[in-house]
Order: sequence, then structure tokens, then C-alpha cells
Amino acid sequence: MQEWITHLFQQYPVLVYAIIIAVSWVEGPILALLCGLLVKLNLAPLIPVYFALMFGDLCGDTFWYFIGYHFGERFVRRFGHFLSINEKSIGTIKKIFHKYKTHILIISKITMGFGFALVTLVTAGLVKIPFRQYFALNFIGQFVWTAFLLFIGYEFGSLYLAVNGVLGKISVAALFVMAFAAMLGYGRYMKNRMTKAIE
Repeated sequence: MQEWITHLFQQYPVLVYAIIIAVSWVEGPILALLCGLLVKLNLAPLIPVYFALMFGDLCGDTFWYFIGYHFGERFVRRFGHFLSINEKSIGTIKKIFHKYKTHILIISKITMGFGFALVTLVTAGLVKIPFRQYFALNFIGQFVWTAFLLFIGYEFGSLYLAVNGVLGKISVAALFVMAFAAMLGYGRYMKNRMTKAIE
């Protein structure tokens, strides 16, 4: 498996980075953690992977901004239920934007979106935040967030290499999954707190 991954990066770098960019649109945090692990195992180069992850995630952010900007609540009413977006969640984020203004964009990136990650991006477009300001703030947040996730994956890679035996490596893998589950749980917790704070 390790030789196959190394071969992909060496022989088909354009394809690999295109896949990283595409997957970052959907599951950026999970992919960043896995890439951090690959970097530690010397299976992937750090800098190109870092920028591919950032670029993919920012492309996704830009896409959802323009969906909100051009289609807004009409899109939410028609397709929102497929993406766990509804008019109530949009209303909640509008209140957060009103209270915290543009700071929400940076903070959202580094707190798993307060549990409202996708809704925040769509709402930013819906409330017509200037795109340059939106992109600049998202870029700053993404710069920190991607680096943090890569670091976490890298550290799990260090732990993986430090343990011996199949059972030890399985334990590290399980810990890796639990850590990401805890991050998702934190996002839900923040979502509940933010919702109660502005009700």
C-alpha cells in the first residue's frame, strides 16, 4: 500500500492533487488529517499537499458563497433539506452575522463552523458580504485550520510509528477516529450554544 501511494504521488502528481482538491470540497477536515498522516509516513510532500487542501476548501467556500449570493433563500427552500440547511438555520446564522459581523467567518473556520459550516458559507452570500472581504477572511481562517489539521494528522503518524505490533497500530487508528468524532461533537456543542445564545 505504501509503495502504491508513493508511486501515485511520483508518477501522477497532477491527478493526485486534482483528487485532493476535489475531495476537499466535500470532506476537507478528514482528508487533511489523513494527509498529515501520509506526510509523517513520508508518503506525501507537505507543501504541495497543504496548498492543494487549502485551494480545494477555498474553492468550495467560494461556490457556496455564490449559491447564497445569487439564489439565496430560494435555493434553501428547494434544495436545503438535502444539505441539512433550512430557513431556521439560515435565520440563526443571520443573527450571528448581525451580532459578530465578519469575525464569524474566521472563527467559523477554526471551530468546525460552530456546527453551521455550510450554512455559514451560504448565508455569507445571502446577506451580500463583499466577496473580497469574505474571501480574505476565509483565506486567513483556512490557512490556520488546514495547518492545524495537518499537524494533528502528523502527530498521529508519529504515534503510529512509535508503537509496535498490530494491536498497538489498531489502537492508534481507533484513537485517530475518536479524535475526529470528538471534533464533530464539539461542532454540535457549539451549534447548540450559539443557537441558545441568540434566541
